[in-house]
Amino acid sequence: MPVAEVQRTYPRDVTLSGGQSVHLRLMQADDAQKMLEFARNLDEEDLLFLRMDITAEDVIDKWVASVETGQRVSVLAERGGKLIGYGSLNRTKLTWTRHQGEIRVIINPSERRTGLGSTLAEEVYHVACDLELTKIVAQMPVSQPGGRRLFESLGFKPEALLTDWVIDREGTTHDLLIMSHDVSGFTG
Repeated sequence: MPVAEVQRTYPRDVTLSGGQSVHLRLMQADDAQKMLEFARNLDEEDLLFLRMDITAEDVIDKWVASVETGQRVSVLAERGGKLIGYGSLNRTKLTWTRHQGEIRVIINPSERRTGLGSTLAEEVYHVACDLELTKIVAQMPVSQPGGRRLFESLGFKPEALLTDWVIDREGTTHDLLIMSHDVSGFTG
């Protein structure tokens, strides 16, 4: 699943719903420092439910390694050379879920309500299509209704609600919503 299989054209500029332009490109090994800076400038609230601590250098090194093997494809959004968000398609090495990919999207809080989240989610969804995946999954705490609305707007449907499934940095548990979309039904 090398990045060479991705048929979308990168880098390229797109215009968001608010009329602002953003530069999209695929993450590469030399983006590790830029990703660390982006993560370290996120609010604590944005970091609460991440599966990995993207403020840690060794975690970013593993991310870069997974990009290089093709296990992960990450689309970076930049404005003025500064990283303002990313969308990532993550695949597992498990044989029985090889047809699936998981979308993760994080954007700078100042970029919310600009259409950037939807743009990145759509980009990653198209990457999944290029890689011939048939089921795309998104997971989020129930306490993040904005994420649910974003994925519902792209045609994702709730699949499961797992009670007390995730725990935040303070030790409080939260319910996890799993949503999915079959690629053949994508309308975005």
